[in-house]
Amino acid sequence: MLIDSGARARVLIEALPYIKEFRGSTVVVKIGGASLEDLSLRECFAQDLILLSWVGIRMVVVHGGGKQISDMLDRVGLEPQFIDGQRVTDEAVLEVVEMVLGGTLNKEIVRLIQHCGGKAVGITGKDGGMVTARRRGGVPDLGLVGDVFHVDAAVVEHLLGEYIPVVAPLAVSPEGETLNINADPFAAALAVALGARKFVVLSDIEGVLDADGELITSLSSERARELIEDGTIAGGMIPKVQNALSALDGGVGKVHIIDGRVEHALLLEVFTNGGVGTQLQKERG
Repeated sequence: MLIDSGARARVLIEALPYIKEFRGSTVVVKIGGASLEDLSLRECFAQDLILLSWVGIRMVVVHGGGKQISDMLDRVGLEPQFIDGQRVTDEAVLEVVEMVLGGTLNKEIVRLIQHCGGKAVGITGKDGGMVTARRRGGVPDLGLVGDVFHVDAAVVEHLLGEYIPVVAPLAVSPEGETLNINADPFAAALAVALGARKFVVLSDIEGVLDADGELITSLSSERARELIEDGTIAGGMIPKVQNALSALDGGVGKVHIIDGRVEHALLLEVFTNGGVGTQLQKERG
């Protein structure tokens, strides 16, 4: 018991300088994959958010929901369609996307945060004209899918400090269309607009891996681009790293791609020396 108590005390002591450093800062977290699908991981995530907000860090959550959307499409008899891993969104699919992202899933995350003792408000990028997007053109035609080109973060700023905003990645086009937005670039754009100190992406892998499959704990923007160029960073990790680079270029302090399958991954990344993923920053690491 004494050893366990001592270990707990050391964890708290290790966290103290990070609490001091980041108090008053804004941190945007994108959650998806296993950390969103597994109830125990969702509860850990909610607890992490609450603790971070209680020590004075302004937390903002952006959530995906690809699996939940596909599950609901199955339930209503619509066949999910993908081109090169990207969801095709016609008007019927968009109704389901809005129902899941802006409704059931968003409110479930809010409910869980509040059940664990926090205060949260669920919104979408459509609320208050927060996010404007252009319908993606070219080939393939994905339908009502867009790319962010403007963010007005005033609504989120008004909530921060008292509430944890939980934001669904929906936006409106200049023509008034509702558009489905990929959660990663949506979250990166919001982090830039908020001047976030950190942008954290919960992933289903450890982080960025080197050519031998070993975790790279720290990367500079320059080195990350080199690893994309030489093929070390490949597949689905390329867009994640490119979104991280976009956030850094926009002024976000650091980006963390972490393993959302680890319980309390968010706390471990923010409050410990070792962290649980890959940290990206502008200067060479």
